Amino acid sequence: MGNNAPLFITTLSIYVLLRLALTISAPEGALIEQLPGLNATLPSKHYSGYVSVSGTNGKKLFYYFVVSERNPSEDPVVLFLEGGQGCSGMAAFIYQHGPVNFKKVKPRGSMPKLHLNKYSWSKVSNIIYLDSPAGAGYSYSGNESDYSTGDRQTALDTYIFLFEWFKLYPEFLKNPFYIAGESYGGVYVPTLASEVVKGIGSNVKPMINFKGYMVGNGITNTKFDHSSVMSFAHGMGLISDDLYQEIVAECNGTYFNTFKSTCKSKVEKANLVLEDLNRFNILEPCNPGPEDSIKISTALVPESLRKSEKTERALPVRDSRLGRAWPLRSRGRNRIVHTWPQLLQSGLIKCIDDEVATTWLNNEAVRKALHAENESVAGEWVLCSALHYVSDSGSMIRYHKQLTYLGIRALIYSGDHDMVVPFTGTQAWTRAIGYKIVDEWRPWYADEHQVAGYNQGYDNNLTFLTIKGAGHTVAADKPKEALEFYSRWLEGKRI
Repeated sequence: MGNNAPLFITTLSIYVLLRLALTISAPEGALIEQLPGLNATLPSKHYSGYVSVSGTNGKKLFYYFVVSERNPSEDPVVLFLEGGQGCSGMAAFIYQHGPVNFKKVKPRGSMPKLHLNKYSWSKVSNIIYLDSPAGAGYSYSGNESDYSTGDRQTALDTYIFLFEWFKLYPEFLKNPFYIAGESYGGVYVPTLASEVVKGIGSNVKPMINFKGYMVGNGITNTKFDHSSVMSFAHGMGLISDDLYQEIVAECNGTYFNTFKSTCKSKVEKANLVLEDLNRFNILEPCNPGPEDSIKISTALVPESLRKSEKTERALPVRDSRLGRAWPLRSRGRNRIVHTWPQLLQSGLIKCIDDEVATTWLNNEAVRKALHAENESVAGEWVLCSALHYVSDSGSMIRYHKQLTYLGIRALIYSGDHDMVVPFTGTQAWTRAIGYKIVDEWRPWYADEHQVAGYNQGYDNNLTFLTIKGAGHTVAADKPKEALEFYSRWLEGKRI
């Protein structure tokens, strides 16, 4: 380039800056100036605050918005929903794919140190972390009755949130929009997607440029999700051939909510064998002491449900390590889901340590920096709040069929060492939809030589993907691989 090199570099730099320049019409006071504990400049702009979804004294949903580090004016906008029910979206921000990583500092309870995350999903997308429903994380309501909710109401509330959020940030309306989530997000995501599609069909303004959705290790269908656990455990060498054959013979493929005593006894025997495993990732250790367990808030649960003997007898007790991904269900059409009956007595979920998140998000300076209400208004931040929740949406398979038939892209991914929602059940229901295979089962690679997992593509833009060695929270276990498939899929490239 000779003497023209400096001019070329300057021109290129100006071009890049112009592409990255984006005027954001955020609410006054929404910009986050600095994150306590981070001795570095944020690589992109961050915003946070509340959106009211039910009146002045009603539900206030907290969001944390990370602008893309690449090209915010063109990159997709992704809404990420954590599971639960009642778990905070900020958990994904801290432990999985947020723009910063958190390092635990001694002594216990000290403020963690933050550093930039090179595998953040904000490298390739604008991303909204949402605390939903009201009562999760920093979200709250002035009406105690709002803490009794369900699938349908949560989907409607989150749709209203989106509607109002895009009014606050209208410059992002033209960007491709995607919904993502994990665990009980397997219900949140497709039910919300259905509401968005209805809004588009009714020409509701502002018009959202909805393109697709992602579900990771998601609750979908009771039969497929629950019935896959024993076959998964057997396939992974965790229970013996003899015991597995006895279970198959006695249970006839139904290992949950069974009243057959011989089946129940065999399943209970298997659970005893499995009880010391970390079911969220069977490759990882489980330290069941109180220092390695998460605290469950019961503040939002009506007093009558906290230690009611009647409630405890009405709801079957199961292993606490199934935690936030396996809701308990009572019989009947509108099945009351009380995810934490056993945990309400102990106050803990084993094998998960929430020290970093709890310490950081309850710090007064952090709450102020994030524009979160103080504890007297929004309550103490906890990883998962015990809500009174009704599972009233049924199987998600019909939602997936309806959405993909309309041309909405769907990526269903699974960490292949999760025993909470095993990949075997997810693989089975994606196949059971009945779509033609257009990309036969094959390995995919995060770099040139290493197999990162397996992929199968179906007609109507439905893709099933596994991530080798990952558990229930894929990006926490395999951050490099997670960013790889995330970015490729968003760009419409072959994984």
